This record gives sequence, structure tokens and C-alpha cells, in this order.
Amino acid sequence: MESTFQEVAELWLGNIRCRVKESTYAKYANVVRKHLIPALGNCQDGELTTRQAEEMVRRELGLELMREETAEKISEKTMGDILMVLKEILSYGELLGYHTPCRLELLHVKKKEKKAVVLERQSQIKLEAFLLGEKDPVRTGILLSLYMGIRLGEICALKRKHVFYEEGILRIHATMQRVQAAEAEKGPKTKIVITEPKSFHSIREIPIPSFLLEHMEYMRSYPEEAYLLTGSETCFMEPRNLQNHFRKYQEACRLRPVNFHALRHTFATRCIESGVDIKALSEILGHASVNITLNRYVHSSLEMKRRNMEKVRPLCRSDKVTEEVSPILADSQKKYNDGEKRQRNRKLAVDKWGKEC
Repeated sequence: MESTFQEVAELWLGNIRCRVKESTYAKYANVVRKHLIPALGNCQDGELTTRQAEEMVRRELGLELMREETAEKISEKTMGDILMVLKEILSYGELLGYHTPCRLELLHVKKKEKKAVVLERQSQIKLEAFLLGEKDPVRTGILLSLYMGIRLGEICALKRKHVFYEEGILRIHATMQRVQAAEAEKGPKTKIVITEPKSFHSIREIPIPSFLLEHMEYMRSYPEEAYLLTGSETCFMEPRNLQNHFRKYQEACRLRPVNFHALRHTFATRCIESGVDIKALSEILGHASVNITLNRYVHSSLEMKRRNMEKVRPLCRSDKVTEEVSPILADSQKKYNDGEKRQRNRKLAVDKWGKEC
């Protein structure tokens, strides 16, 4: 009996389950069961074509004319993830004898570049004053992102034992996120997981600015296993709740709302403006390379562009150059004026001749 795409996809999920993080598996399982199986699940060996895959892409992106208005439209990034998973499944299927004429290399989804949001300086000053106004663990957690570039999930996973007061170091080695429960047909659809950060480079030690270390002194008495945002060993604050607190703080400060990740963008941008070494900043942010830091998180502000443009000067304005070129400039200006005068005289003569005729 020939295998269907659905059968191959489920076998692939079983194969990768022990090789990827739980959060990654949950993401892939959602892609397979929500998008790929409904669209391509019944395709048997040799039936899945490039055209079918293309139709799925157009339908998911909302490009089909006959698409139901109530259907959920996905982003270009999500579509890219779907095609990546589809490619992996088909490669795995080849090993099992599931062959297909589908050529995924012919399908491309252009990703829209999102403009990263950075807090304006005046907004940052207001937010800083509010957050530093009270020694509250939630406010302190937000300060960690604004002053150290720590990700949302990394802050939620921090415990007291990760703060080394004597050395002035904060150790990042875990992240918290809410993921879809892969096998949850009856129970909760999602669950909280604490895993290693997104990459090896995200496991890092960051020096704590002295003023912030002093501000965090009240946390020193927390139990070693206590979560930094709650002071409790059993209760934690999940990312969604921390985002809600951040939103309320912005409302209290009457700021234009931005997402939590804008704090990380702001940290990187302010570091560049202050002349922080790019390599050091890249390691603080937990990036695999300096290029990621430059391309993704370093954004020239209007003030920075204005300062750089003010460095542009005409070469002839320096005293030495002026002394050298002044005679040349005077001669050139005289020739130009003489030429303009001759041109006007010719025009007057032509106009006069025309009237006489």
C-alpha cells in the first residue's frame, strides 16, 4: 500500500522529536497538523506536485480569489517556516521511498522587512524614571531588558542564583515560553516550558551596570531558587504577563505603545551611539556573529544621521585650500560673468532685430 503525505509527515515528527527542543517540536507539529496535512495530507507517492504546493502557498497567504474571508491569513515568515518544514519532510520521505515531482526550489516567499522600533530618547527618559521609581521585581525585570538587552523569555526564566553580586555578573542559560501542547486534544492547548536559550551563543554571562546592580540589592535576600520576577521558588511570571505589565507601564507614562522587544532594540542602538565595541555588544546580545548585530539590531536614529551629515564639509572652506584656490575662483567667476554678459547682449540684439523686421 502506498504511503500518503500525512503518514510520512507523522513519521518525520516522530523521528525528530528526540533531536530538537520541546518548543521546536511543538512549532513543527503545529505547522504539520494545522497547515500541511489539511492541504496535502491525502497526496500519495508521486502525486504531490509543485502546482499543489504553490496553490497552498497562495491560499495561506490570502492570494486566492476564492479563499474564504473568514480564513486566517498567515505572515510571509510563517509561510517560509511552512516551506522549510515541507522540504524536510519530503527529504525524509525520499529515504522511505516516498517520491514526489514537487520542486520546492521554484517556490519563493518574499519576506517583508519589518522596521525595528526604538524608543525615542524622551520616551526612554520617562520610562526609566518610572521604572527606577520603585524597587519592584517586575519593573526591575523590564530594566534588565532596557539596560542589558535581555530577551523577554530569558528574563522570565531568571532565578536569584543567576545573579552573582560579588562579581557583578548575570548568567543567562534558560528561556521561558508558552508553546502549543503537541498532543493536547483533551487537555490544555498550550503549556509553559523552560529550556535552553535559542542558540549556544545565547548562553552567556553579562556584566551588570553598577547602578543597576545597586538597584537590585533588595533581591539579594531572595532564596537561590526563587524566580527573579516573583521572589518565589514555586510561582513564576510567564512572558505574556510581563508583556501586559509593560503595556500598563507605558500607559501610565503616556507613551506611544511599543512591543517588549523594542527594549532590546533600544539597548543595542544606544550602545552603538555611545561607541560600545561591536564585538562586545554582539556577545552581550547572544548573537552568533557581529553581522547579525549590525544588520538586525543596530538602527541609526535621526539624531545620529544628522550628526554624521554635519561632518560633511566643502573642501574649499579650509584656510589652506581657500588660499590656494581664491585666485582660480576669482578668475573662474570673472569668466563666468563675462560669458553671462555676452549671452545677454546677444539676446538683446536678437530681440531688437526681430522688432525692426
